[in-house]
Formats: sequence, structure tokens, C-alpha cells
Amino acid sequence: MIKWDTALFEFINHDLSNPAFNLIMPWLRESMFWIPVYVFLLSFLIINFGRKAYWLVIFTILTVSSSDLISSRVVKYSVRRLRPCNTETVQVIERVPCGSGFSFTSSHAANHFGLACFLSMTLGGLVPSSRPWLWVWAGMVSFAQIYVGVHYPLDIVGGALLGIVLALVWVSLYRRFYGHILTGNTA
Repeated sequence: MIKWDTALFEFINHDLSNPAFNLIMPWLRESMFWIPVYVFLLSFLIINFGRKAYWLVIFTILTVSSSDLISSRVVKYSVRRLRPCNTETVQVIERVPCGSGFSFTSSHAANHFGLACFLSMTLGGLVPSSRPWLWVWAGMVSFAQIYVGVHYPLDIVGGALLGIVLALVWVSLYRRFYGHILTGNTA
């Protein structure tokens, strides 16, 4: 499995290399780049739901915070897998600074897939057209992590699964206690 992971990493990092990706991918993984999306989402919630959006925002923050904390503080330090850009066994085209932390799981993938899952399952019923875009967004951010050379594909898969599982837990709690607030359903 590690050989497959390394081969897929090298395919994405080397063989898919092109000037457009070299320009776009480093930006896709930057949290500051996505601030307009976060501001839009918060504005959308406030404009459309006012104070009713309070608990949704709280649970969204809980989803991202828990996925980030568990990925970066628990899993990474338990597994201790080196980033591809920090090993001598893998040829890496470094497109961003490597970073000193461990690789598995990708916190970017955990956070973005957790957010995509949570919002898809909570707001997706109110704005169904948002669902595919949330998943595409999480996928683009995660793919960029491999392309720029800081994560292996299995790091992304592990992070995505962690984020989705945590999102499902938070969705369950949100729906149980506060899900009726936005929809007006009491059932």
C-alpha cells in the first residue's frame, strides 16, 4: 500500500505538473485565500436566518475545531509519518515550504471534508445546489496538498475520513438538539 501511495503521489506531484496548476494549487491550500468564502457563508446565514443561525455556526466551528485538533494533535503524533518533502526516499517537487510537522492525517483534508460534510447535511436540504460544490471544494483543497508536495494521497484519505466521521457526530448532535431551528420543523 505504501508503494501505491508513493507512486500516486509522484504521479500527481510530477506527471500532472503544469504552469496553471503551479500557479493555482499553492493558493488553493491557503486558508487566507478562502476568507471570502467564509465571509459569504456567514453573511448568507445571518441574512437568511438571523439569530436562528447561531447554533449552526457554533456546530460548524465545533466540527472544524475537533477535526483539526484530533488530526494535528492526536493522529499525527501517534502515527508520526514524515511528509514526502521531508524524506529522502521520495522525489518531490516542492511548490511551497515543506513544514516540519507530520503528514498523516492531513489536517487540511480533515477540516475541509468535515466542513463539507457538516454543511452538506445541514444546509444542503435548504440549498441543495450547494452540496456538490462543497465536496468539490474540499477535494480541490486536498488535491492541492498532494500537488504541492506536502502530503501523500493516503494522508488525504485518512484526513477526509476523519473529518467526515467527526462531521457526522456533530450533525447528529446538531439535528437532535437544534436542527429544527432553521427549518421550523419540530419533528
